[in-house]
Amino acid sequence: MATPIEQAEILLEALPYIRRFRGAVLVIKYGGSAMVSEPLKEAFAQDVVLLKFVGMNPVIVHGGGPQIAETLKRLGIESSFVRGMRVTDQPTMDVVEMVLAGQINKEIVSLINRHGGHAVGLCGKDGGLITARKFRVRSSKAGKSIDLGMVGEVAAIDARVIESLGAGDFIPVIAPIGAGTGGESYNINADLVAGKVAEALRAEKLILLTDVAGILGTEGKLLQAVSAEQATGLVRDGTINGGMIPKVECCISAVKAGVGKTHIIDGRVKHAVLLEVLTRAGVGTEMTRGTTGRRGREVRRR
Repeated sequence: MATPIEQAEILLEALPYIRRFRGAVLVIKYGGSAMVSEPLKEAFAQDVVLLKFVGMNPVIVHGGGPQIAETLKRLGIESSFVRGMRVTDQPTMDVVEMVLAGQINKEIVSLINRHGGHAVGLCGKDGGLITARKFRVRSSKAGKSIDLGMVGEVAAIDARVIESLGAGDFIPVIAPIGAGTGGESYNINADLVAGKVAEALRAEKLILLTDVAGILGTEGKLLQAVSAEQATGLVRDGTINGGMIPKVECCISAVKAGVGKTHIIDGRVKHAVLLEVLTRAGVGTEMTRGTTGRRGREVRRR
C-alpha cells in the first residue's frame, strides 16, 4: 500500500499531462480483453470518466467480433472468412448491426454513465457520421476482387456530431457501422474507423487497446517508441506481421494525417488508458510522425 505522501506524488506525476492535454481530443479504440473481463471493463469506464473530468475529450470507438460470432452461432448462421475478414451477407449484417449498435454500444454507454460520465451512443449512420463504400480484397491466385458482402471501408467522416457532443459534457461512444450512398449498412473494422475519426478530429492521441504488450522489435522486445518510418520498415521486413499489421498501418496513416501521437497499448493491464496518458512510463508502444532515434530504442518520448 502506498503511503499518503507516495499517493500525493503519484497524483503530481499526472499534473503535467493533465495541463498539456486539457481540451485535447483522445480517440480510444476499445476492444479485446478490456471488453470481456468485468474488472477491466469497470477500470476502462473509470479511466474515461476521469479523463473527461480533468478536461480532456475522449471519443470511444468499440469493436465486438467475439460477441458477433457468439450470436451468429446461437442463431445458426454460419460464418466464412477471407483473409481474416468475415463475409457479411444481409442476414449476417442484421446481426452485426444488432450486436454492435443495439447491444454492445448501449452496454458501454451504461457502464460509463454508471461511473458518473455522460456517454452518448452513436453508430456511423447517425448524423451522417460515417459514409462507407464496399471493401473488396484481391485474390492472390486469380488476381480478381472478392466480394465480401456488406464489409465496408470509410469513404468520409462528418465529425460535426462528435464535435457537438464533445463540446458539451458528453462522451461519444461509436459503433463501427457506416452507411452507403443508398443508406445500406456496412460493417467496418473498428481500428480503421478509430483511425479515420482521429484524423477527422485532428486528435492529439489515437489509442488502440489490444491483447498484446505493444509493438515488438526484431529481438522480440517491446518497443516503447517508434516513428512512422521505423514502423513501416518493421512491417516491410516481416517483424510486424499477422493481425498487428492493420493496427500499425492505421497508426501510421493517422500520424501522417496530423494526429499528434498514436499508441498501441496492452488492454489487459488494469487502468491501461490512464497509465498511458498520465504517466511517464506508459504501457505500450507510442508512435510519432518524426524520428525517434535508432530503431528499437526503448526510451519513451512524451
